[in-house]
Parts: sequence; C-alpha cells; structure tokens
Amino acid sequence: MTKTSRSIDQDLIRELAALLTETELSEIEVEQDGLRIRVARTLTAAAPAVAVAQVPASAGTAAAGAPAGADANHHPGAVPSPMVGTAYVAPEPGAPPFVAVGSQVKAGQTVIIIEAMKTMNPIPAPRAGTVTAILISDGQPVEYGEPLLIIE
Repeated sequence: MTKTSRSIDQDLIRELAALLTETELSEIEVEQDGLRIRVARTLTAAAPAVAVAQVPASAGTAAAGAPAGADANHHPGAVPSPMVGTAYVAPEPGAPPFVAVGSQVKAGQTVIIIEAMKTMNPIPAPRAGTVTAILISDGQPVEYGEPLLIIE
C-alpha cells in the first residue's frame, strides 16, 4: 500500500466514522475498487448514561417500582424495540403522548412510534394491560431488542 492510498483510506474511514455519528448508525461497510472497509462503533456506558439518567427523573417510573436498565430486559411485561431507530412517545411534537405510566392499553394499540429510514413505524401493545414504566424518552435512539416500556 502506498502512502497516497493509505491517506485516502484514512480519509474514507474518517468520513465513515463521521457518518456513523451523524446518522446514529452502529456500523457501516463500503466496498470500492476491491477495497472493503467496515467501521463499527460500540455504544459504551457513556452513551446510555444519558438515558439512564433520564429514567429515574420520571416520577411515574420510580413510583411504579419498575425495573431499570438491564433488569427491564428480562421483565415479562417488557415491550422490546423491533428495530433500530429513533423512538417518539407522541404522534407529533407538542402532542400528548400515546401512553403514560398508569395508562390502560389494549392489544394492538399504538404505544410508541419508531422512525427508521425516514419512515414512522407505529409500535403496538403486544397485550392488554397497564403501562407501569416508560423506559425511553422522546426522540431517543433505540436499538433492536431494547425495552421501550413495560405493560403488566
């Protein structure tokens, strides 16, 4: 590899890394002229710390005694994210949220919207019950399988 091609590769890697940050993707891979470059990032404790710090601030979540963090992953009433994207608790900015802690929901009722690839995807309640915790904040990036809320 020549010095010129090496600096071009580094520039491409920097551009891809910036694109990851800008789009909140976790990885990206490109292939050009027989050269394949994959850039991935791992979300560290620093990134989720923002979300974790916001969860205890919700009086409804704390009052319900709902599990937080990793414990919510194993809660039988957890509603996991079916995709990577940005979660919204209301149909549009300034509108009332779909649900709140203590809300009664019916199976199939929209509880959250996840924007993925510029498409709004309604997330339905998988079962009827009472919302005991909302584990995400409005506009928060979410990963596949991440618990969004708990319905008991």
